[in-house]
Amino acid sequence: MITSFVMIMMLVIEYVNVRSQGAWSHALKKNIFLQLLFASLIGMIPGCLGTFATVSLYTHNIIGFAALTASFISTTGDEAFLMYALIPKAALVLNIVLLLLAMSIGAMVHFLWKNKTSMITDTLELHHDIDEWHGKPFEAISHNIKNISFPRAILISGLFLFIFLLLSGGLGYGHSHEDGHHHEEEIKWIIITFFILALFALYIVVRVPDHFLEEHLWGHIIKKHFIRIFLWVIGTLFVLHLITDRININDWIENNYIGVALIAIAIGLIPESGPHIIFTTLFLSGQIPFSILLINSLVQDGHGGLPLMAESKKAFIIIKIIKVIIALLIMIGAYYLQ
Repeated sequence: MITSFVMIMMLVIEYVNVRSQGAWSHALKKNIFLQLLFASLIGMIPGCLGTFATVSLYTHNIIGFAALTASFISTTGDEAFLMYALIPKAALVLNIVLLLLAMSIGAMVHFLWKNKTSMITDTLELHHDIDEWHGKPFEAISHNIKNISFPRAILISGLFLFIFLLLSGGLGYGHSHEDGHHHEEEIKWIIITFFILALFALYIVVRVPDHFLEEHLWGHIIKKHFIRIFLWVIGTLFVLHLITDRININDWIENNYIGVALIAIAIGLIPESGPHIIFTTLFLSGQIPFSILLINSLVQDGHGGLPLMAESKKAFIIIKIIKVIIALLIMIGAYYLQ
């Protein structure tokens, strides 16, 4: 269920992202507030696309280092999909806190960095994806079904299977629960949301041209993300089961807040989506406080750091140092306030 939800959300966002590409506003270059706001909001987009976009904008001198830093503070990478699926209320609060931190820290970085030159030495040409979207939706769908490719057939089959399991209770929903009516209403809301997203994803898969489907949906999402996310989710849940079955993790965390916080920071340094899932799962089970989830989410940036390291290792390291300092301050404050 978790992996399917993540895949559907990534598919929808990939579609919206590519279809909306076009002219970037020149006002961004002139207005630091717009840069910070835009970069922070686009960084909040679940997945890696937001930070990929801000890295590209930074390499083209469209946004400055302060806005890039803000984007890397507000992002929670692929873990955002998981958090919105499992802990939507906490995820919303978390993203609001990160947005406020991103704007304020970004403003401070701009004040300290505004007279310094860019850390990117090579300039790049900005490209936009241009796909052929000939014909009306019904005509395009009819053409795609008649000339269906293997990737399209797999994606359609997978979405139909997800919808069937969702409505039949095969994804773990529909069972009795101690919370009674409140839990049933929450389950209904989740099912309705997933069903609407799945229908939209199905429309995308049957509507888009072969180039978009094979390069963006199949090549990027399924081949690069599906197995990795599935294995990380399965692995995390399995390891947590072994740990919680043998030790009282609640007592250990309660008496070792600083140690857990430092581990959250250390894992946050990994430029990868996946390892951070453990903190979402621990928070969901009530075994870590919100501050630990915040610390890890703040320091990590999913895959966003990978293209930045390729363009400027110095920028990547400086942003990580800034985020670690903020996380340490939060850790100290939460420790003395608990």
